[in-house]
Amino acid sequence: MSQQQKPEEGALNLKELSGSVVAAAFGVQSSENRRRDFSRGRLYQFVIAGILATALFVASVLTVVNLVL
Repeated sequence: MSQQQKPEEGALNLKELSGSVVAAAFGVQSSENRRRDFSRGRLYQFVIAGILATALFVASVLTVVNLVL
């Protein structure tokens, strides 16, 4: 048996999910992470995280624009 541990087979944790959402926003995702997302990720997790990330981005742009003007 090797010394390396197998990756957890459960649902994605918050760090993995947020990393995948950020990578998707920039359009860069490794094929290993893509495979992990499709095998362990749940659709509702990505939908909710994507909506939250988009809302956060829009809010930050509006805040910067209002501060500048």
